[in-house]
Amino acid sequence: MTGDTDGGRHLVITHDDVRRAYDVIGPYLRRTPVVDLDLAGPVTLKLEQLQCAGSFKARGAFTNLLLRAVPPAGVVAASGGNHGVAVAYAAHRLGIPARIFVPTVSSAAKTERIRQLADLVITGDRYADALEAAQQWAAASGAMSVHAFDQRETILGQATLALELDGQAGPLDTVLVPVGGGGLIGGIAAYFAGTVRVIGVEPDGAPTLARARAAGAPVDAPAGSIAVDALAPRRVGDLVFPLTQAYVEDVVLVDDDAIRTAQRTLWQTARIAAEPAASVGVAALLAGAYKPAPGERVAVIISGANMPLPELDA
Repeated sequence: MTGDTDGGRHLVITHDDVRRAYDVIGPYLRRTPVVDLDLAGPVTLKLEQLQCAGSFKARGAFTNLLLRAVPPAGVVAASGGNHGVAVAYAAHRLGIPARIFVPTVSSAAKTERIRQLADLVITGDRYADALEAAQQWAAASGAMSVHAFDQRETILGQATLALELDGQAGPLDTVLVPVGGGGLIGGIAAYFAGTVRVIGVEPDGAPTLARARAAGAPVDAPAGSIAVDALAPRRVGDLVFPLTQAYVEDVVLVDDDAIRTAQRTLWQTARIAAEPAASVGVAALLAGAYKPAPGERVAVIISGANMPLPELDA
């Protein structure tokens, strides 16, 4: 199921689509809280690291498994880590067989969680390698592929985060969103559709969306960041990119030092546990990569916390 497009320009996801999906997946999710803090100015944090399976990815996983026809062979997914945990969790909860392919850069904290819930295969050095292996398995087994970001149901599921946030903290001026393959920012951007400024934040060592915007199309990008297991696919998704072109105002980059500082600041000031990928929005504020105007109402997505606990005091 690839969904509708607007005259061939981009995927169409309406508020009604998001509400219907939310009604279906809501019983399986947590309505994660928001908290207001002063981090280089007032900011609202959406604490999605408290979501089932430890990240926002549970939204897309359940949307795929509940809105698509799952074959007897079950499901297969490729992941840097969080998507794999989410699909494994959702499949386990629904009694569906699942096989998850991850690259060698995936953290032990994530791979161990997957191993407890599903059939785990570690292969290749990057997400793209795991994706190729997962596609081969899908073709051979008949399992349904659940894409980490470039699938309508995945994007639709991530859009439910924006629906929640809008009800909890709206009206907002700006939302800062971590970017990997782009499913989260694509869903959020599609939901707000220009009514709220959406800013993507990427590690400077893995600028997938920044490179795509510069080129005018998805292109390969490097992967050299402490957030490599969550924000470093080879390129942004083909379905996602037109959504970001239509509705994402800008993309800013942060370095690993800024990410570490943000991660420590969240823990030390508010006891918020966030993995490096989830800390990039706060890093953008603390490092000045994004500077809100006076009185601007800013929200930041804290996207996940699947990591070893010692990272918090590093």
